[in-house]
Amino acid sequence: MKITIIEDEELVADDLERNIRELIDQPVYIVKLRSVKEGIAYFRKAEPQDLIFSDIQLGDGLSFEIFVAKSVSVPVIFCTAYNEYALDAFKANGIDYILKPFTRQTLQCAIQKYKQLQQVFSTEQTPQYDALMRLLVGKDTQQAASVLVYHQDKIIPIKMDEIAIFYIENEVTHLMTFGGKSYYPNKNMDELEKLSGNCFFRTNRQSLVCRKAIVDVSSFFTRKLSINLNIPFHNKVTVSQARSSQFLNWLAMGK
Repeated sequence: MKITIIEDEELVADDLERNIRELIDQPVYIVKLRSVKEGIAYFRKAEPQDLIFSDIQLGDGLSFEIFVAKSVSVPVIFCTAYNEYALDAFKANGIDYILKPFTRQTLQCAIQKYKQLQQVFSTEQTPQYDALMRLLVGKDTQQAASVLVYHQDKIIPIKMDEIAIFYIENEVTHLMTFGGKSYYPNKNMDELEKLSGNCFFRTNRQSLVCRKAIVDVSSFFTRKLSINLNIPFHNKVTVSQARSSQFLNWLAMGK
């Protein structure tokens, strides 16, 4: 059985591969891809696959771009952090989805669904990945109104529109307001990314920056982007080469 995993987080991809091998009772050949660019190049030359496990948001774009560039008539199980509202758009096209962080049970159910549909999956069905891509790129993620933070011996709410940046320093998550005040949120960076909505962008693993806090962007060595902020922030905020295109598209969509 030939399976492709499209996932840009190495630990998630490795965990997914390990569980797949344990749950499928036959020899499995697995290829792991980490970007849109790599996926397009691979599927242009690849032999027919049996099943694809695919994240949606990759470092250089949406995985749908792979399927638009090269028509793939293979059942897809999406592994994604998108909520039910977004997932409703493509339930009819992908055969199933797994919400991150996935469990062994949800993965087992998805594989069982694939086995049940294996005989009836139609190669003539062409999922409308281009429409899905337009929908998800244009969709504003719902933003929480406030974030709870620890301050002295209290927990207080900080309004989201007062926050300029979330960042990790010395392995501790912080936020800084437009007024220059720093607090300690009661959630980790991945949770904050989901709550912060489309007004924030995860520039790297250490920073989640608000669009309103950005003054301008300049080129940095190794083709990274360097972001200049309108707050007294002492750390350099950079965007990797892999995420630069996605970041600039997000920045251009500012209201």
